[in-house]
Amino acid sequence: MRIVRHPVVSSSIASIGYLEEPATLEIEFRGGAVYRYFGVPASVYRGLDGADSIGRYFNERVRPRFEFGRHEQ
Repeated sequence: MRIVRHPVVSSSIASIGYLEEPATLEIEFRGGAVYRYFGVPASVYRGLDGADSIGRYFNERVRPRFEFGRHEQ
């Protein structure tokens, strides 16, 4: 499955993308690594996309709550 990401303003995250089915969030970090987070509700993605601090939102509401895996492109 291909997830289209868009760039974001963050010191740690370069881009984010989301697929409602199967509720998967994809994050590209500034270092180039890409991770997928599974079972993420659309509301969490919208919150991340609109957050004043994307890095803080990610660290508080995504990283500790959802299973993830590194995505090799």
